[in-house]
This record gives sequence, structure tokens and C-alpha cells, in this order.
Amino acid sequence: MDQTFEITPVNKEIEATIQQKIDIKTKPLGALGMLEKIALKVGCIQNCLTPKLNKPHIIVFAGDHGIANSGISPYPQEVTNQMVMNFLKGGAAINVFARQHQLELIIADTGVNFDFSDFGKEYPMFRDLKIAYGTKNYLNNPAMSREECEKAINNGANLISEIHQNGCNTVGFGEMGISNTSSAALLMHLFTQVPLPDCVGSGTGLGQPGINRKTEILGNCLSKHKPLTDPLNILKTFGGFEIATMTGAFLQAASLGMVILVDGFIASSALLAANAINPLVLEYCIFCHSSAEKGHQKLLEFFKAKPILNLEMKLGEGTGAAVCFPLIQSSVNFLNDMASFESAGVSEAS
Repeated sequence: MDQTFEITPVNKEIEATIQQKIDIKTKPLGALGMLEKIALKVGCIQNCLTPKLNKPHIIVFAGDHGIANSGISPYPQEVTNQMVMNFLKGGAAINVFARQHQLELIIADTGVNFDFSDFGKEYPMFRDLKIAYGTKNYLNNPAMSREECEKAINNGANLISEIHQNGCNTVGFGEMGISNTSSAALLMHLFTQVPLPDCVGSGTGLGQPGINRKTEILGNCLSKHKPLTDPLNILKTFGGFEIATMTGAFLQAASLGMVILVDGFIASSALLAANAINPLVLEYCIFCHSSAEKGHQKLLEFFKAKPILNLEMKLGEGTGAAVCFPLIQSSVNFLNDMASFESAGVSEAS
């Protein structure tokens, strides 16, 4: 990899000072619940008593998977490129929520099986980061070569550097890729050692017979490629281009000291890979929601994370991060703008 991803631990020395500022606001101690914990986390990430969320972005990484042609999804592979067009035209859920909360949206083609080569001229939000026209089918071969995996990671890092240089300090990640819950389940199993059946869910709507077949096929994939221990070998064998690119984005965002909004199951699987490369990445992450996709709750437990929301969402696209953003903004706003007992002339508890 071109990037070394040197991540500085979050400064804990400022934590007591930020907590004191929170405690002297005009409210009983702890009365704002998780908002107080979020404010403390953002303040520590930014090493600042007056943190700001500047030019927040959601980046949706899209890529196709060779395994999609093995009968593990009720949707055909071409839905990936059709949904990318929907994103670019502004019609998807993430577009609605990004507009509502004034989040800048970027759509990155990391490996969709479709030619978007001229789309950057028509759609400024589009980024061409294509490695190939979809991964290989890991039922037979590793999803990508090590070189492709490293290039995807570097692409994600470079995109984060671009938006950071333009003033962004807060970013969330989403994804689109038919069959990417299969990759996520395999990554989860290998990085956490949770039994594979506990990692495999319905994805885009499989019933129990379909889930059973999906689990069986993924088990066969595991048997073909074991043993795997090195993080990059795991990622290149079973990942998607969108997941590998997101892995690099997680690592670079943390290395630049950005606030990272973690979405659902797929994004969390990329974070597993990033965590295996450098565990300090977690210090910069805010876990936005608990996905209804099977496996995500155990994934959150692995991270020792308490998500802010549980709305039974499982769409991906970064929608959980987008819906959660205004709560994070509220946390920062109360820390910065709410009066203290002294400044408001209000008597404190005895």
C-alpha cells in the first residue's frame, strides 16, 4: 500500500475538561444522555472545547461481486448500476436524507459492471475509482488480486484526502453492491470468529430457504480458501471493491483526525478490515445505528460499540449515518451554545 496510515490516539487529557464544560450546563448532570457522550467524543477527537462539524460528507462506494451470479441474491447484478444511476439522478433514500441534512454526497464507482466513464462531466458528485468490472467469483477464485486490493485501499484514502483538503472534517460511508452482504458475512466470520450461520442474513430479502442456501454456498467458499489470517489476504479473497475502498477511507479519515460516522453491516465489515490493519481507527468512529441485518448486533458487540439509533433499518447507502447526523450536530451545538449555570444566573443543585 502507498499509505502507511499512521493514526494518532485521541487525546484523552482534554476529556476531563470537556466533561466539566458539559456538567456545568444548565441541566441536571447527565440529563442529555447519549448526546453528552457524543459531545465528549467529538470534542476529544478534535482536541477542542468548541468542536465543529465542517462540510460533512457521505460517500457511497459502489461495486459488483462475482458471487452474485451463484444464486445467493433475489436481485440480479445489474441492479447495482441501476441504483448508481438513481443516486446520480437524486432519487434514492440517501439523496433525500443528504439533502434534508445538508450533507454533501459523493458517489464512487469502485468496480461496477457498467461503463460510467463519461459520467463525471454530467454529474459532479460522481467519482471514477473503478478497479475492474466487478470482482471474481470467490466460489472459484479470490475476489481480487493483492495489487487490486491495495489499489482500492489507496483510492479510498486519496478520496478522503481530497475532501479533507476542501475543508471536510466529518464523513460517513455508504455502499451499493448486489451480494455485498455475502462478502460482509465472510469478513465478519474471519475477523471475529463468530460462527458463519450467525453472520449470514437475508440481505436484499431472502426467506429462510434462501438464507440456508446462501450459508451453504458461503461455507463452500470458506473451505476452498482456508486458511486465511492476514487482513489483506482476507480482504482480497472475500471482499468487494467497494469494501476495500471503504477500508482505505476509514483508515485515512482516522489518520487525518476526522469524525467518522459508521453506517450498517457492510460499512462495519470494512471497518473490521481497517481495525485489523490499525485498531486506532475505532477511536475516531461514532456508531450511528444498529442494522436489522443479521449479524450486525454481534459485530457491534465485537467493537464494544453502543449505536445511537435502532430504527430497524437495513438499506445501506449510508442512510443510517445520514439520519443520525442531526443528533450528532445537536450534541456539538449544545456543547458550544448552551448556557452554563454561572452565565445564565441559575442556581446549581446543592
